[in-house]
Formats: sequence, structure tokens, C-alpha cells
Amino acid sequence: MSTPLRVEVPPAFVEACIRNSGEEGKEWVAGLPLLAAGLLERWGLVPDGGVRHGEASLVVPVRRPDGTPAVLKLQMPREETTAALTGLRVWNGDGVVRLLDHDPDSSAMLLERLDGARTLAAVEDDDTAMGVLAGLLARLTAVQAPAELRRLGDVAHEMLEQVPTAVTALTDPADQRLLRSWASAVAELAGEAGDRMLHWDLHYDNVLSAEREPWLAIDPEPLAGDPGFDLWPALDSRWETVAASGEPLRVVRRRFDLLTDTLGLDRARAKGWTLGRLLQNSLWDIEDGATALAPSQTAVAEALEGR
Repeated sequence: MSTPLRVEVPPAFVEACIRNSGEEGKEWVAGLPLLAAGLLERWGLVPDGGVRHGEASLVVPVRRPDGTPAVLKLQMPREETTAALTGLRVWNGDGVVRLLDHDPDSSAMLLERLDGARTLAAVEDDDTAMGVLAGLLARLTAVQAPAELRRLGDVAHEMLEQVPTAVTALTDPADQRLLRSWASAVAELAGEAGDRMLHWDLHYDNVLSAEREPWLAIDPEPLAGDPGFDLWPALDSRWETVAASGEPLRVVRRRFDLLTDTLGLDRARAKGWTLGRLLQNSLWDIEDGATALAPSQTAVAEALEGR
């Protein structure tokens, strides 16, 4: 009898699961070696390289029975994971990593293998990199979202309900006024929130080099809504470099113009929904204990004045 293949779970990933999900995360990660071994056997996979991980998922390079390279992605079942599976099935590899198989019980995914060592952040010329990202985003958001995906209109209303309490956590009256102004922009648009498939997290590090196409998107968190709500991660890409350039406002404006031109968006609506992302990010920050708006958020808002 052959010895079952094992996947070694890095201690840092164990710590991340417990830190982020408490006892539920501790229980899930404890069962991960057995889960991985079962999936390797079921799909006839052989580990083929070092395991990688982020805060929420473990990625195991593998070979399929025919020798094709792939990756086994393991993550705790969540609403976001279910949405990702839906999005990957609907996009079917058009501008995004292709879903080869999945396990509905564990939310594990078998994905085509991309070059995890080369992200779009490696492209030094920002216009070139942003052009690639914009082209991918245009393809992804051209698709109508299926009915089962979470709707941006619902997200918008949930955010607006949180604003009155969140404002009181900010110590600077200028920050309070800014948060209210972002909420006003969202309130004007919430009734027509759109029905396109959004990636929700498309930045340079979520675009990988590939063989099937030069670049493909990864790690979607699909949402149904207006493509303008999908611009902020691109605007914020490589932010430390942007801030250090001495011209962050110019860079953000150039990126915004390129994105809206490529996607064919109305700039006023795109600006309003981008302010909605700033509102969302800031509400999350306040929930985590922040008492001031993040400088990167206020810089993006300043850059979009007049757009």
C-alpha cells in the first residue's frame, strides 16, 4: 500500500488562521493535512514545489495525472469563497485564472498554474502596468453578474447605515466632514448600483504572469455592481512608490483617466463609486479602532476633485 501524500502546513499560516478566525480557524487548520491528502488522492495530484500562503489561503503547486501543472488552493469556507467559485465559473478563464475543478464541501479549488513569482508590480512603467490591468478589468466587468452574487446596492445601504456612528469615532472635524461627503456621494448612486461582475480586489499583486495569456487576474471576490466601484484597488496599487514619487495626485489622476477611458465609464459616476470605496475602507478602519482617516484614502479623494 502506498503512503498517502502529505502537505506540510507552514506555522505562519497556522498562526494567521488562528489570529483571523479564532477557534474556528484553529479547528479548520488542524484538519488541513487530512483534507489536502484526500484531495490529492481524489484528483490524482502530486505536489510539485513549495507551498505558498497568504492570510486566508494555502496554495500547493501540483501536477495532474497527465503532467499538467496546476495549483490546489485551500481556504476556509466563507461567503467570499462561494462568490469566488461563482465568478471563476462564469468568467471561465477570460482574463482570469481558470478553475479546473473544485470541492463543494471544503471550497477547495484546483486552478491552472500561473507564475506566482511574477506579478504586474514587476512592470516598472506605471502606464504600461495600468494599461494591462485596465484591459483585464474591462473584460471582467463586461460580464453580467448572476443573480446569486451579493449586490452592490445592498453593500451601499449597509455602509450608509454605519456612517452616523462611525463619524463620532473620528477626532478631526475635517475627517468627519470628509466621511459624510463620501457617504453623500454613495447615497446619490445607491439606487442605480449596476449589475456587472466586479473583481473587487484587482491590484498589481493580483495579476500574475501566465502562459495562456501574458497576464491573468487572480483572487477575485466577486460582487454585482457598477464597474466604478472596482477602480480603487488599481488606483492604490504600489502606493508606497506612488507616495514617494512626490506627485501622488498626478499619478492617481492619470490612473483614473486611463481606467475610465479603457472601461468606457462616466467619470462622475466612477468618481462617486470610488469615493464609496474610500468610505468602505474607512468604515473598516474605524471598526478596527482607527480615529483618523488614512492618508492614502484622503489623497485619492483629493486627486479626484474636479474629475
